[in-house]
Amino acid sequence: MVSQKNASADNEGPSAHEFEIRVTPTSATPDSSAIEPTQADQALQQTFIVRLESNLLWQPFSIDYRLLVNNELVNEGKRTSKDIERQVPVVQVSTPQKMSLLGIASFGIKLLKSAKVIKVILAGASLAAYSWLFSFQFAVALIACLMVHEYGHIRAMKYFGMKTKGIYIIPFLGGLALSDDKINTRWQDVTISIMGPVFGLLLSLLLMVVYWITGNIFFAGLANFNALINLINLLPILPLDGGHILKSIGFSVNGKFGLLALVLGSAIGIFGSYTLGLSFLAFFMLIGTVEIAMEWKLRHQSHLLPLDRYGQIFSTIWYFVTVGALVAIMWYFAKSGDQILSAPMQILRS
Repeated sequence: MVSQKNASADNEGPSAHEFEIRVTPTSATPDSSAIEPTQADQALQQTFIVRLESNLLWQPFSIDYRLLVNNELVNEGKRTSKDIERQVPVVQVSTPQKMSLLGIASFGIKLLKSAKVIKVILAGASLAAYSWLFSFQFAVALIACLMVHEYGHIRAMKYFGMKTKGIYIIPFLGGLALSDDKINTRWQDVTISIMGPVFGLLLSLLLMVVYWITGNIFFAGLANFNALINLINLLPILPLDGGHILKSIGFSVNGKFGLLALVLGSAIGIFGSYTLGLSFLAFFMLIGTVEIAMEWKLRHQSHLLPLDRYGQIFSTIWYFVTVGALVAIMWYFAKSGDQILSAPMQILRS
């Protein structure tokens, strides 16, 4: 290694590094490695002029490079965000980790994940716990909903070529989709995080159709509560899916404008939720905004490649459309007048 320059928004544009390498043969013997080169050796000295040229575009990310030796092209190439997504991080930047019940559970599972039987044990414990709280039938259906949600995360991981370790259902905490591979970009973080709720949304829509066909209120209740579970996962609080999504969007915008846009967007969401009477949603959006804003200064410590402008806009629309669709499902069932079907919307209004 003779030179290293960090790829960042501050180092955009063309740059070049030029240096000389002088190769001087010596008369040194294996027993006398420190002998100075003779005049004859110096006459055979070779000088190589090495020049590395690069041009960095930060958003959308791309870097072109050319390596020349004595003005002859030796190597050239280009890397984009697609290449970064497929690579294994070489150096992981250490960032402060907050302890949480979900984090502790994840750590515990990683210690035991070599034993496949742990999946069965956790699923059995979850089934027993939810059967005790509700009923056996509803517990089975609830675990199925959690599996669909986590499968959405798994599918996104596989799309990016990541090796997955499977799904773990944890009593009272939901589920976890685990992978040994690390992500390299904010786009991967957004996609993997949001695909769980998206699969959950599709399941609720499917259950609604089954309810319309059969008239069985069980499917209506399952569609409604499944929408609530996935909506809670989209709250902008870490380590929930929504926290990862909004953090990746906000931290991808350069300068203080990113923080301002994040706070302004959250303020609009909080005001809109409160105006619609969704106090629960408004309260946790406020908590999540404060939490993410407090981590703003740590954004440069991450190795993750940020979203480009298109990715920021698309991710924001994707997030709010998913949230709106889940709320709409709950609103639809709340208008039925049934006390049970109105419960999820009452939770949002509490």
